Amino acid sequence: MREKKLKLPGTETITLSGQTIDKLIRTGNGDTALLYLYILRTQGQCTQDEAAAALGKGPGTIATEMANLSRMGLVILDDDPDMTPHSTVTQNENLPDKPPGQPIPEPHQYTVDEIKAELKPGSGFTIVVEETQRRLGNILSPDDLMRLFGIYDSLRLPPEVIMQLITHCISECHRSGDGRAPTMRYIEKAAYTWEREGIFTLEKAEDYLKKLEARRSERGKIKRALQIRDREFSATEKQYVDGWIDMGFNDEAVEIAYDRTILKTGTLSWKYIDTIIKSWHGKNLHAAQEILEKDGKKSGTVPKPGAGTDPLKFGAPNLEDLTRMERLLKKIKEE
Repeated sequence: MREKKLKLPGTETITLSGQTIDKLIRTGNGDTALLYLYILRTQGQCTQDEAAAALGKGPGTIATEMANLSRMGLVILDDDPDMTPHSTVTQNENLPDKPPGQPIPEPHQYTVDEIKAELKPGSGFTIVVEETQRRLGNILSPDDLMRLFGIYDSLRLPPEVIMQLITHCISECHRSGDGRAPTMRYIEKAAYTWEREGIFTLEKAEDYLKKLEARRSERGKIKRALQIRDREFSATEKQYVDGWIDMGFNDEAVEIAYDRTILKTGTLSWKYIDTIIKSWHGKNLHAAQEILEKDGKKSGTVPKPGAGTDPLKFGAPNLEDLTRMERLLKKIKEE
């Protein structure tokens, strides 16, 4: 990723990755960005009180902005009040996003007064709360309100995007056959994924959901190619399948790899299939037709039913047999 450098007076240089800059911009909060620059300027050697004094902000504001930076993965909060950034002013900050399966951080503990202040008639958060309760079919608990407010305030997801998110989570729970409404913890976890993916508009949400549906469709085709019925992929199996899709293989190519695996091992061996597919990927072979043409004979591809069958051998119908059967059927009908 291309890096942007902020040059300070003298010989000091702060290096920020585009990813970090985008995260700070998406917050829409100048205090958060200003605090982060101050932390970098001091190389993390400052306390929250020192930051509050230097920036002319209250301790409560600094604590809130620190929690925002922590959720974005830009600082690490330990037990003492010191603020430790992931990197100093002399290092690049090209940090990877958290993997989808990583546990989400505990939400910022907002005070009751902070939430009450937002629950004004007609306010954006009030509308979000009312619509969320209507869609989930229950009254939100205090803990649920804390999590929902974190999505609204810390992650900065717009109300319309939050509603799209909740609709998606409800659909996912129904699809799984659970029948129950998603918990706020489930919704919060999905919200962190959407924040990492930069989904802050309805257009981006719709595009993201279309991609999810396309991926789900590809997985279904591959599951049928692997002769898997009456169950879903396990987490590990899904990683294999998603890896194959990302490399550019469809269900037809995977089916060829499956046939060769069965022929060689007599069972569904995920590692064996993965080895075959990675071998093709290394040779830049992805489409089923080019695999059969350029790699088919080397690996002993299983022939399709009927391919290469001698029509004169026992059990193989020939033209004379078919003609005789047609005459017999016609005679039976005439009788």
